[in-house]
Amino acid sequence: MTELLHYFGQFCYSEDRMAEIERRMIAPGFVEEALDSLRRLGKPTAPILGRVGLASPVDQPVSAETYGALWLAIAAELDDEFFGMGARPMRSGSFTLLCHSVLHAPTLGHALRRALRFLDVVLDDPRGRLVIRDGLAEIELSDADGPRSAFAYRTYWIILHGIICWLVGRRIPIRLVDFRCTEPKQGADYRLFFGAPVRFSQANSRLGFDSALLDLPVARSEQALKQFLRGAPANILVRYRYDAGIAAAVRRRLSQATPAAWSSFTKLAADMRMPPSTLRHRLHHEGQSYAAIKDDIRRDLAVELLLNTSMTIGEIAVQLGYSEPSAFFRAFRKWMDKSPEVFRRDGAEIEGMSVESADPP
Repeated sequence: MTELLHYFGQFCYSEDRMAEIERRMIAPGFVEEALDSLRRLGKPTAPILGRVGLASPVDQPVSAETYGALWLAIAAELDDEFFGMGARPMRSGSFTLLCHSVLHAPTLGHALRRALRFLDVVLDDPRGRLVIRDGLAEIELSDADGPRSAFAYRTYWIILHGIICWLVGRRIPIRLVDFRCTEPKQGADYRLFFGAPVRFSQANSRLGFDSALLDLPVARSEQALKQFLRGAPANILVRYRYDAGIAAAVRRRLSQATPAAWSSFTKLAADMRMPPSTLRHRLHHEGQSYAAIKDDIRRDLAVELLLNTSMTIGEIAVQLGYSEPSAFFRAFRKWMDKSPEVFRRDGAEIEGMSVESADPP
């Protein structure tokens, strides 16, 4: 138990600092997927990599700024900001025009519908539509000629999610991400990137968030848009993690103790000197909930413990505050769409492949 508490103490001590670093790093698998856009057309990758200060092979995470520069370099080389993955190319300058088209929408819902219409006109395929059901706003994509790559869908989500987060000045928490395609070899990176339940081989590709957020007002100026575009796309790759406000304060308080020692919501509200109803309302206003914040912390810690310690699944379940391992199994499957054992095994295999690739021939 001493080892467990020591590890959790280290995790909490460095969490804020490491989270800021981690959220600005992009997995090497995503770099390779972007480079495949060049390879499909028989174009060399070395000149583009050299232009952004990278060398082949890219086997370590890169910063969001470097990945953003690579994104822009490939888009310029192809004259396609969707990397040749649409029925028609998304010509250079389309992202800027998309932002202008949604800037003066009255609400997030209006802006999102405009953005989907814009992308339909530009790309022709895939085509997106907004579906509202069961309290979720789902951006659903359809493909005329069968599933696209996971990278294509991820790129579409990054563009849309980044814009809508910026428009309302806060992170829009993602509740689900479904891919019509089969799982790529870096499926674990996709799950960690979105920080939400991710499923592959589904009937439709879709991304969902709380439908109540569609009523949020848009309040951005032309000057603010200029600043946003100067930082794009690196600034949308960090996923607009919400690091300020009451949700962040709750997260910091919870991170000071192990999940097994967390207090009740009523006690937490009292410690924060406000009625439970007020705390609940303020969290809801930020698109968050006490349960969702606890889930986020448990998920992040579960991943760390599975990949970086030798703790048993039972020990991890206890550490995370579950009364029995089966409850942890169910929660982890909801988060990562696979069991803790499979996730740990897949992580070990990926690490083993990385070590092998680093060895000289």
